[in-house]
Amino acid sequence: MEEQPQQREDREPAGTARRFVFPSALTVLAVVTVAVWIVAFFIPSGTYDRGPDGSPLQGTYHHEPARGGFVHRLGQLFLAPVNGLYGVRDLKTGEVAPDAVGTLYGSAGVFLFVLAIGAFITVVFATGALDRGIERLAHRLRERGALLIAGVMTVFSLLGTVEGFAEETLGFYGLLVPLMLALGYDRMVATGTIILGAGIGVLASTVNPFATGVASSAAGISLGDGIALRFAMWLVLTAVTIAYVVRYARRVRANPARSLVGFREGDRELAEQAVHPPELTGLQKGVLVLVALVFAFMIFSVIPWASALSGKADAMPYGWELGWGFAQLAALFIVAAVLVGLVARLGEQKLSATIVQGVADFVAPALVIVLARGITVIMTNAKIIDTVLHAIEGTVRGTPEALFGVMVFVVNLPLAFLIPSTSGHATLAMPILAPLAEFAGVARALVVTAWQSASGWMNLWVPTTAVVVGGVSLAKVGYDRYLRFVWPLLVILAVLVCAFVAVGAVVGSGGG
Repeated sequence: MEEQPQQREDREPAGTARRFVFPSALTVLAVVTVAVWIVAFFIPSGTYDRGPDGSPLQGTYHHEPARGGFVHRLGQLFLAPVNGLYGVRDLKTGEVAPDAVGTLYGSAGVFLFVLAIGAFITVVFATGALDRGIERLAHRLRERGALLIAGVMTVFSLLGTVEGFAEETLGFYGLLVPLMLALGYDRMVATGTIILGAGIGVLASTVNPFATGVASSAAGISLGDGIALRFAMWLVLTAVTIAYVVRYARRVRANPARSLVGFREGDRELAEQAVHPPELTGLQKGVLVLVALVFAFMIFSVIPWASALSGKADAMPYGWELGWGFAQLAALFIVAAVLVGLVARLGEQKLSATIVQGVADFVAPALVIVLARGITVIMTNAKIIDTVLHAIEGTVRGTPEALFGVMVFVVNLPLAFLIPSTSGHATLAMPILAPLAEFAGVARALVVTAWQSASGWMNLWVPTTAVVVGGVSLAKVGYDRYLRFVWPLLVILAVLVCAFVAVGAVVGSGGG
């Protein structure tokens, strides 16, 4: 799921030196907003001629003055978050303002979608069905270690690729650490199973609304565009990651001295705590079936089936295609949240309170999207987005398609470190990166795939994400030891991602 800002550290005793805490995504974006507003005064304004679909036409860049003076620009800074939510782009001037007449430029649709899926996910977890289902799977496979690791990682990866399953994994250390110790493995096996299982799914997101969804919206394409390439990536990268963890696990069980973390006092006693979890109730089974159906229907509703099956990007949609966007998906998850609550018999009071709590829990990532979109509005009204594109156009022009995809992946690595919020990073970067695809002769969906791969790759190890830092803390393995464990896999994954985006660009898989 969308990365949440790190929790405040406990108050330290007086007189002790305070450690540096990396700012939250909201703070980072607020600073970037002011910085971009200042820089916009020094970047020449200009624009490209646009084609019928709104794409910039290569070689048509020309200088065009931005409207208004300093006071007007100050008003733009003041209204940036408002414009980021429901700013409208004027059809004549191209300027974005909340009271303009034209097309919606703000991220209101994505904002509501994030809140809706937050309500849905919170209701699902309130039923206890998903937690209990994973616990039952782990216990059933407890005598077959490699199969247990593969099974749990596959489930986590599947949840990661369809709904951004991340912070929710923190609740499974209490179950999996004792189980892995009981099977003769060490704590690092449990850590790798949890962090890498969910993380590789997010890296190779297929329809993850917080990564693929937000990025696709910012790039102006459908959520289903490029899903064939992303699905192939998910299959291969998940298999490679599972094999990596299983290999280490077998090595440790064969020779405990080869463990990177060793065994702590009390580990053997802790292993005895892996008790038999309760059976799934009929209601919980019904909830799991309903959740599976909801995500299956979501995938069906967003895929451009005619293009995917024919291989032609401009194929006429079939009559049964839905072609849903964020408005319909937001409604889907609101209805689905209510249905899950009814199936689980939560009751009217608890269901209503849980939906409200879910919306509240997801306001932070939703606001990140709004702030990031506000930065884009400042750049749009200052007419500097096309200037930045023009500065890069010469570099991109003539670049081999394969190299372009790899460049997008590499460029986004430092951005993912600075902005650990997946949706904030997407909203900020896509308005500049997506149009570059036309200049390089590749599909915009390939840019989305390369971008989300960079974001997901960084979030497997960076200390700015609560999933990693919280996970190693709960497992008591040490962040330095985790880095030693994971760095060979990171190299393998980086090579595979570059290969996928390069091949995808060459053969055109990025488009469908």
